[in-house]
Amino acid sequence: MEFFGFSQTADIALTLKDADTREVAKIRGNSGQLETHYLFYDGESVSGIVNIAVDKKLDHQGIRIEFIGQIEIFNERGSQHNFLSLVKDLSGPGELTHKKSFSFDFRKVAMRYESYVGENVALRYFLRVVVMKRIKNIVREMDVIVHTLSSHSDTGQAIKLEVGIEEALQIEFEYDHLKCHLKDMVVGKVYFLVVRVKIKGMYISIIRKETVTTEWSTDSSDISGDKNLAEYEIMDGAPVKGETIPIRLFLSAYELTPTMYDIAKKFSVRYYLKLVVVDEEDRRYFKEEVLNLTSKQIFLKFCFIGEIQQLKKDSLISISFS
Repeated sequence: MEFFGFSQTADIALTLKDADTREVAKIRGNSGQLETHYLFYDGESVSGIVNIAVDKKLDHQGIRIEFIGQIEIFNERGSQHNFLSLVKDLSGPGELTHKKSFSFDFRKVAMRYESYVGENVALRYFLRVVVMKRIKNIVREMDVIVHTLSSHSDTGQAIKLEVGIEEALQIEFEYDHLKCHLKDMVVGKVYFLVVRVKIKGMYISIIRKETVTTEWSTDSSDISGDKNLAEYEIMDGAPVKGETIPIRLFLSAYELTPTMYDIAKKFSVRYYLKLVVVDEEDRRYFKEEVLNLTSKQIFLKFCFIGEIQQLKKDSLISISFS
């Protein structure tokens, strides 16, 4: 795979050293279309060849290549923030009269963050070739994708809460630290202890929540946005007391990324499982629980008995994932 740029003065082709063997990955670009780029991991070297061809003599003030890690906030002026910037000079001032090749090698690059494109923010890595001229530089870019691997492990320490609301709704909420691999399967069940509401359906949603800190924002004015990535129907019809409904939710079917916390002090991305119960009057009762996603396969154990919000005082539904 090569990246070509065309100009009246120069044609630039950028080829990675291991282009024939390097893995590729897909990411949804700003246009909404899936894009395919070479895949890198933290600590890998980025090396290759830059070929520059000219039709006629080209005077230049120098040629350089950069490897950039950049965060772009869509609703902010001057929104491009570089958290990584590596530069190598390929040539000093001179002239190009024929096709010329330049090698480059960025050794063991610290690529700490996951490539990401969301509703309000994007994080990208790219190579940039700059042919410096007196009037207007010739610039060509080539994107790459970075995936991170989590080193965190699930401690397995359970958390248990007991909650009562005016003696009408008794809740036991117990769960382990929920950490899932991006290709994992969430296995659980819904168990109805008491049903005093006429229910016609139930589904689980996966919600992505972004929080973006801009130059002008305060804690109370950060940009935030929620996106419903999926809905999985787990029941259609009225349940009865004692009924158990199994759940198997394959995460690989959805476009997910690892959970991100305070990336370069600019943004965070969190995921939630949202359980929604719909009654016959189309009222929705729901409970959200954090879904902590990683890029590393780990043991999953999740027990969830949670509150269904907005329930009437004469209603009691106990819901558990285990």
